[in-house]
Amino acid sequence: MKFAIIAAGEGSRLAQEGVKQPKPLVPLHGTPLIERLIKIFNSHNAESISIIINGQQPDTLALLEKLSNEYPLNIVVKDTPSSMHSLYEMREHLRGGKFCLTTVDTIFDEKEFAEYINIFEASTDDGVMAVTPFIDDEKPLYVGTDEKMGITGFYDEPHSDSRHISAGIYGLRENALDVLERCIEEGQSRMRNFQRQLIAEGLKLKACSFEKVIDIDHASDIEKAEELLS
Repeated sequence: MKFAIIAAGEGSRLAQEGVKQPKPLVPLHGTPLIERLIKIFNSHNAESISIIINGQQPDTLALLEKLSNEYPLNIVVKDTPSSMHSLYEMREHLRGGKFCLTTVDTIFDEKEFAEYINIFEASTDDGVMAVTPFIDDEKPLYVGTDEKMGITGFYDEPHSDSRHISAGIYGLRENALDVLERCIEEGQSRMRNFQRQLIAEGLKLKACSFEKVIDIDHASDIEKAEELLS
């Protein structure tokens, strides 16, 4: 399976709160966020790991170039307006089967992630999206599901069929990339609108629940993430 990491954000809120490192290099228990993900993905027999960073991250690029001697990395340096556009810039590296995508600040339990990967690998659906009942996000994306955890919709506000929010881990088949290209052609933006378009075009998506997933948006989230991993 192929893996991908979106690490092209500016991390401006962390910088404003006194965090000196660019977000991909923020350490958890001594390991930079981006290196942690690379090692986890590699442990799941990654065919390749594609990573996009912005052009203002020379230290991150230096680390990735060093790690590329050990891991199968595709490094893309590009400034993009949204995570959806970042995925678009990596799309040609992800064709040829299934791929798993996360943002660099997505913190999860490794045992739960291993179970998720097993479910995704065995699935015949077009995608398996990680969800969680744990809400600690400023703008959560609520995920509607049916009784079999089939995804019925993505909502900005709580909905009658939403018991979870998106956990920021996306497992998709390459046909999703065709939908992505149409979204870009139509001038859409934001990852959540891409996910809505997947449903609108009839792709079958399942939800896989994680007990807790944390995004590192603020300095206080670093301590929360280290507690989760402990």
